[in-house]
Amino acid sequence: MIPESFIQELLARVDIVDVIERYVPLKKGGANYQACCPFHSEKTPSFTVSPSKQFYHCFGCGAHGSALGFLMQYSGLGFIEAVEDLANSVGMQVPRVSERVQSDRARKAPLTELMLRAARFYKEQLKASPKAIDYLKGRGLTGEVAAKFGLGYAPDDWQGLQAVFPDYNDAALVECGLVIENDQGRRYDRFRDRIMFPILDQRGNVIGFGGRVIGQGEPKYLNSPETPLFEKGRELYGLVQARQPIRDDDVVIVVEGYMDVVALAQHGVGNAVATLGTATTPNHLHKLLRQASNVVFCFDGDAAGRRAAWRALEASLDQLADDKSVGFLFLPPEHDPDSFVRAEGAEAYRALVRHPTTLTEFLLRELKAGVDLATAEGRARLVHEAKPHLLKLSATVLRVQLTKAVAEAAALTQAEVEAQCGLKPLARGRAAPPQRRRTIEISQLKTLLKAVLHRPERAARLPLEQIDAESPHGSALHAIADAVEHGELAGGSMGLLIEYFRGSSHEQVIGALAADAANEEADAGEDEAVFEDVLEQLRKAELSARIGELNAKAGNQAASLSPEEKAELLRLLAAKTHRPAG
Repeated sequence: MIPESFIQELLARVDIVDVIERYVPLKKGGANYQACCPFHSEKTPSFTVSPSKQFYHCFGCGAHGSALGFLMQYSGLGFIEAVEDLANSVGMQVPRVSERVQSDRARKAPLTELMLRAARFYKEQLKASPKAIDYLKGRGLTGEVAAKFGLGYAPDDWQGLQAVFPDYNDAALVECGLVIENDQGRRYDRFRDRIMFPILDQRGNVIGFGGRVIGQGEPKYLNSPETPLFEKGRELYGLVQARQPIRDDDVVIVVEGYMDVVALAQHGVGNAVATLGTATTPNHLHKLLRQASNVVFCFDGDAAGRRAAWRALEASLDQLADDKSVGFLFLPPEHDPDSFVRAEGAEAYRALVRHPTTLTEFLLRELKAGVDLATAEGRARLVHEAKPHLLKLSATVLRVQLTKAVAEAAALTQAEVEAQCGLKPLARGRAAPPQRRRTIEISQLKTLLKAVLHRPERAARLPLEQIDAESPHGSALHAIADAVEHGELAGGSMGLLIEYFRGSSHEQVIGALAADAANEEADAGEDEAVFEDVLEQLRKAELSARIGELNAKAGNQAASLSPEEKAELLRLLAAKTHRPAG
């Protein structure tokens, strides 16, 4: 874990304009900078970068964040990787609380170099192999696409890598999966007479290979083993090459094979990636949903394809949000994506991708297929089978929709299914908050929150006892005040605040108001005056509410004011009369 204090210092040290200009050409427009958004396709610039707030926002697609958030969203890096890249750019050393992380990094560095040298060797061997070139041409691939994916060829030689690694006995060659050592201590190349598909991490480093046999042979695909560099359950083939097309379409297509990815790219469908010989995992989904709002899994229509789709569905449930979608595309039994796009064309394939089977449709269809809904026992079993999926589903509104569908199929009410499954229903008719909180309007909360976004230290002056922590804006204000109180946001920029709450339940509310504030360059004094005005309004509302309570009690024959309450009423009336208006 990287200390929060380091993140604050890092974001204070970097300039978001410098960071973004490495990837996107910016033009000055008033106090801010503008560009066409790198996260979706547009002709008129709607992407704004504020140097004063250290914050970016797109008014087209809603992307927003700090310099750190930009690196994560643009390059698809994880949080730690993005921190490391940003820190390296300004000469800062990332502190480590674990020596294991440092040793892992030191261990991986030489292995990465070995994998790069092997990839270059395989590319050179492809150029020298008419058989391999003819095979790729026969699959409809051009040299341009082969170069884009770094395709190569492992020669039909037991120790072909000895040409590039003179120390063939180096233990690291076994550790990174290039060489196998048998029980007798004899070594030989893992990949022989195969088309080679380099697997890249998010930074573009070669971390593994997939080898496809030419002609007949088993296994058809041979993958690198698990190594310090390569973990199949976390990586996706073709993600680096697909990143920009994914942004353009806001859709990522997940297929099963390396050749499917390359063939789709050859026909202009560049937003496809593949899992690496393993079932889809929650880690895959987490990575995919960071890249796009829509994920479409494309599987064969046979039993094996449906089993793979079901595993992908199960991995998706706890990764979904209500602004994200997962769908399933089942091709005719005689086709895989490679053969379909060659036979029917790219547009026919895109048309299928635009209208996949939704996650809820697929889930309900599979659940219903295993029960007899004509019987009470079958309907009861449907609810029983649906329960773990409903409990796991993280998208709250989608879960309500699915619960309604299950209830309808089971001839029950939504409330009955929620009770049987132990689901907490969405708030309905929540009791009115105390009198003192009813006076705070949503516009006032938004004004306070926007002022706090400009200067987080203002949160220390908020009348939190008046602000309903159950409302979205009120909850965000309480959370910011708590962070300021603990010294985690004091003096921070809007960009830092956005990053602090990224991934939290407050991200959406804070992000929406930050978007409104992105183009506002109000005078600091004017901004402060607006904040103080709302505080004064709340103070008066608090006084009026308490005076009303005491007057009501004084007029009640069954009760009377105590001497202390009479003194309080006189004091409040005096304060209301003599306090100047804000």
